[in-house]
Amino acid sequence: MISDPLDSAEAANIASNPARRAMIDSQLRTSGVNAPAVIRRMSQVPREDFVPAASKGVAYVDRAIRLENGAWLPAPLVQGKILEEAAPAGMEKAIVVDAGSGYLAELLRPMVANLTVISPEEAVGKGTKGKGADLLVIDGAVEEIPASLAKRLADGARIVTGIVSGGVTRIAVGRKGDGGISLMPVYDIGIPQLHEFDKPKGWSF
Repeated sequence: MISDPLDSAEAANIASNPARRAMIDSQLRTSGVNAPAVIRRMSQVPREDFVPAASKGVAYVDRAIRLENGAWLPAPLVQGKILEEAAPAGMEKAIVVDAGSGYLAELLRPMVANLTVISPEEAVGKGTKGKGADLLVIDGAVEEIPASLAKRLADGARIVTGIVSGGVTRIAVGRKGDGGISLMPVYDIGIPQLHEFDKPKGWSF
């Protein structure tokens, strides 16, 4: 990941927007998100442009925001942690699973060589958009990553996603290997669940 410090114009950009500055200083930095490339993108991208009009005044608050399609934009810290764990080096072919806001995709776009954005419905379907990706980022918590999505990933591809188990959500990282996808939880945090990724429910008697 690019790690050069913020220049004066970028610092001024943060300072000119009190809500964005508070997000960076009070949510991201205090929770250990300090990678300059992540801070840069989150200072540059106006989060208020990715929420419904009625929510623009609370766009930077530390909570998820309901979107007009009924899905949720996770709290800013979730995206900050995801980007820091993804640590893109600028050469990746990446897939972002986006529930409808477009915010995380816009944050990541200049940090990778190629970006494909797909919906949760597309992610669990049989399509091939993004085939050969070496980075998968899911903007939400999932119970599992289906084989149909794993097939789009190159061998050794990195994954950063939210996961949910027993009602607890976490950010997890992993890779695609010979035995499939393996994930390791790294940070407990509230993340809206993407129910398209729910495991099939078995019969009970």
